[in-house]
Amino acid sequence: MFLYRLAAPIAIGIVRLWWRWVRVVEVTGRERLEQAIATHGAVIPIYWHAQQLLPLKHLLECRRFGLKLGFLISPSVDGELPALLVQRIGGVVVRGSSNTTGARALRDYYEAIARHGVSPAMTPDGPRGPRRQCKPGPVLVSQLSGKPVVPMAYAASRAWLFPTWDRHVLPLPFSRAVLAIGEPVVVPKGLDAAGLQRWQDDFTARLDGLFEQAQQALRRGGP
Repeated sequence: MFLYRLAAPIAIGIVRLWWRWVRVVEVTGRERLEQAIATHGAVIPIYWHAQQLLPLKHLLECRRFGLKLGFLISPSVDGELPALLVQRIGGVVVRGSSNTTGARALRDYYEAIARHGVSPAMTPDGPRGPRRQCKPGPVLVSQLSGKPVVPMAYAASRAWLFPTWDRHVLPLPFSRAVLAIGEPVVVPKGLDAAGLQRWQDDFTARLDGLFEQAQQALRRGGP
């Protein structure tokens, strides 16, 4: 535990330094997220596992609008460092595990939303893939809670792509970036298996489409 407490501020310092190095030149759809927070209180932000850095920064800035950003963290000892990191950046720790049964994870998400007004950030292709394929989690959580899913994606003018399963994106220092926020959507109840799959495919397409929008906005802005 001592080593975790020592490592947490170092890791957060590195992340905050990277945030300062990357210049976000445009946030498209900003008003969509702000209106969804005002209307629903809690929302369900989603972004690909490889694209966590800049959506996380923007969501934390939305705390001034009343957003309580939460993250599902394993209750095991392996979750201690991530939990400390979340607490240090001002997020809410939801102790549970997406690696256990799906029903257990859904319960943890639902209780965080219903009891505490937490907006759980979700990476729908995580934690192990397949890459850029939406799993049913966001669809089911929206159905249960009645809260909207808000897709987010970004593109950077220069970035490293890590040789990991998700091809994690790390913008290079002093690069430009555009963050795109999609239309909030509440998933209707009463879906059969085919309907559930259609919504998964829909969110996959929305996230990929937002990435393309962000790329186009970068090209319009020039070098």
